[in-house]
Amino acid sequence: MRLSPHLSFNGTCHEAFSFYENVLNGKIVTMLTYGESPMSTNVQPDWHEKIIHATLMLHDGVLSGADLPPEQYELPRGFQILYQPETPQESRRVFDALAEGGKVVIPVQNTFWSPCYGALVDKFNIPWEISCESDDSTETQLPD
Repeated sequence: MRLSPHLSFNGTCHEAFSFYENVLNGKIVTMLTYGESPMSTNVQPDWHEKIIHATLMLHDGVLSGADLPPEQYELPRGFQILYQPETPQESRRVFDALAEGGKVVIPVQNTFWSPCYGALVDKFNIPWEISCESDDSTETQLPD
């Protein structure tokens, strides 16, 4: 069994997944529009280019997403996507990229559970926690 987050967007799924593909070094394997699906007759013509299903393959995980019609979309709340790079340097790079245009909730810091932890809401309103997995004492200094 695999647990995989499925994110909802208000029309920005394609932009978000292209951004995540670059930042997270993933690979988009599905980017299906409403217009390409059997749902094409059920949505307004201006939604034909919106995404009904996207899949981003990551090193050891999968992230899925879709655009929801305005009457169904709600801002995400009550969860965070936890992303755990292997090094503090990679954690800082990912955090800084995701934070651009978004809101930092907890600045990157050394904690008792992680040498490089931070929380943010990205420019697509998706909440993230970045927490480095490294416990190598030679890498516990936060990168500048």
